[in-house]
Amino acid sequence: MFLEVVKAEYLNEYKIKLWFNNDVIKVVDLSHSLNGEAFSPLKNTDYFKSFTIKFNTIEWENGADFAPEYLYEIGMSVC
Repeated sequence: MFLEVVKAEYLNEYKIKLWFNNDVIKVVDLSHSLNGEAFSPLKNTDYFKSFTIKFNTIEWENGADFAPEYLYEIGMSVC
């Protein structure tokens, strides 16, 4: 099964709650993952919270995204 983000909700700062297609819910903190030119605009929290779900993961208007597997790996499970 391919891992997919099916729902996402901005929480605060650089944290997003993610629902995956395997029925797991995780919270990711991307504050340490915003490296490189593509992720520079995301350091502005107003821009950061304007993501959408596209091609099975979260994506921003400038095309920046993270692989769902990476998000799953760094996320903290929600009970």
